[in-house]
Amino acid sequence: MESVLETEILVVGGGPAGCAAAIELARGGRDVTLIDKSEFPRDKCCGDGLTTDALRILEDIGLKPSKVTNWNNIMNVVIHSPDGNIFELPLPNGQGQYAAIVPRIELDEQLLLLTRDAGVSVRTPVRFKEVRQFDEHTEVETFNGEKVLARYVIAADGMWSSVRKSVGAGISNYRGDWHAFRQYFAETGHEAQHLRIWFEPDLLPGYMWLFPLPGQRANVGFGILRGVQYEVGDLGKLWNDLLERPHIRDVIGSRAIPEGTRKAWPIPSRLMELLPFIGRIHFVGDAIGAADPMTGEGIAQALRTGKSSAQAIMQSGPFNPLQAGELYKKNIASQLGHDHRFARSLQTLLKNPESTEFALRLANSNAWTRRNFARWMFEDYPRALVLTPNRWSRNMFDYAGAYQQNSSTKKMPEEISSILTGGD
Repeated sequence: MESVLETEILVVGGGPAGCAAAIELARGGRDVTLIDKSEFPRDKCCGDGLTTDALRILEDIGLKPSKVTNWNNIMNVVIHSPDGNIFELPLPNGQGQYAAIVPRIELDEQLLLLTRDAGVSVRTPVRFKEVRQFDEHTEVETFNGEKVLARYVIAADGMWSSVRKSVGAGISNYRGDWHAFRQYFAETGHEAQHLRIWFEPDLLPGYMWLFPLPGQRANVGFGILRGVQYEVGDLGKLWNDLLERPHIRDVIGSRAIPEGTRKAWPIPSRLMELLPFIGRIHFVGDAIGAADPMTGEGIAQALRTGKSSAQAIMQSGPFNPLQAGELYKKNIASQLGHDHRFARSLQTLLKNPESTEFALRLANSNAWTRRNFARWMFEDYPRALVLTPNRWSRNMFDYAGAYQQNSSTKKMPEEISSILTGGD
């Protein structure tokens, strides 16, 4: 006999987007069930970098860095320009955290624990099969032989969203806008203790990264825009070539030892093209292509879209799915739309080695530009300030980071924080 579960909201996917949505809903008094096809802890292909926006939202959710064994707070950024120049850009000191490196296997596990603690029924491993919509509810079947009845479904199941496929709402032959490749290394050299970005001419507008972790470990990888310089079949050969370039190998360290297998994955960046909702189904995170068009970063965007979907559902109630969907659509356009459009225009600038070199030299002009350029790399909203006067304020270049202690730096005003995190 088929098992039937009833819940107010079903979240499909236990990554940052799904957990953010589930926690927001549960803390708002809703009955929430979350399913994921994997058993946690599980690895997730990622660069492991957390931007300032991601850190602020994680702090708001209640995630404590002390709970994550390999949490690494980043204080400066070293950039290698297309011409081989090296620029060191410090992040603000004593004003909280503006960037961190956290392995996804640990981050996602801690977020799922927070989700359970918030009162969400977490069921793993449970794989989604199909969904049907009715006037007043949805009906989901799983490959575990279970039927779930819910008022809403939040699809947080990644770029290859099974929920999106189930309702025929994808982009035909879509394979992502970015392609990324990464491998962990142990016994890295002394120079690998700083976060590094290489703007190699043949990768532009993409880049190579070294994101340091405690214990002389690092996440090393690269991201390229699909079809600009290389195709998917070239990635393995390109990876080997990059590791042999002397200026890169010298930083990683001659004695560095690869850990595990190298992995590649696609990154979707089609926020304004993919439908954010269909009826009672909302798509969040990679399922809505929310990654940044310039950097490929997606954790902050996943957290934002998850929280925004949850808030729209709570504001609209169980019997007004159209209002909930339209409110969610409006919120993500307000939170991320300008940033995505501006980032896409900057992406064009970074395709050219000469313009990239000029921009980096300009960023290195003085202490103020160095500090703020480093912030802008890890904090999405300042890039598009020119397009969003509702975010302007006297202290807009001096907002504190996350997890600040005994800092006199001004926090982001509530009205701007509300825009970024999806509140009223």
